Amino acid sequence: MRFPGNALPISPLRLFNEAVILTSLTKFRDGGLLFLRVALGAFYLSVHGWRKLAGGVHEWHDLGLAVQYAGIHFAPVFWGFMASISETLGCVLFILGFLFRPACLLLFITLVVASLSVFHTVKVHGLDAASHPIELAILFFSLLFIGPGKYSIDKN
Repeated sequence: MRFPGNALPISPLRLFNEAVILTSLTKFRDGGLLFLRVALGAFYLSVHGWRKLAGGVHEWHDLGLAVQYAGIHFAPVFWGFMASISETLGCVLFILGFLFRPACLLLFITLVVASLSVFHTVKVHGLDAASHPIELAILFFSLLFIGPGKYSIDKN
């Protein structure tokens, strides 16, 4: 079959991808970012953040011992409290899209320390055990550059 000029036939899959996915779904990008912020932030806040903050000094001390794997060997209660605040207040800011990038940075740093701690304390599985905090650290680091989207308090 001959086509006019140099035109090649377009496969139905390519046509679908270009017509539907690239044009239709990209207009929902900001809605997708809002869903990601609310769903991930609320889940992370309820499972990690609030529990650690409400745990008090004993929880902060145990949590703060993780910084020894980053070379910091003093004030574990302070570092545990800072991690708890970053996971609680940081998630609230993340959900709202207010001070979004600083919140992502704090969550990224907290997750890097958590990754180091899990990697060094779980000898049997090492990297497998640390994969969850590593994946979340990658996500929060990426969101530093992507931003909160237009449905946020910052709106930049």
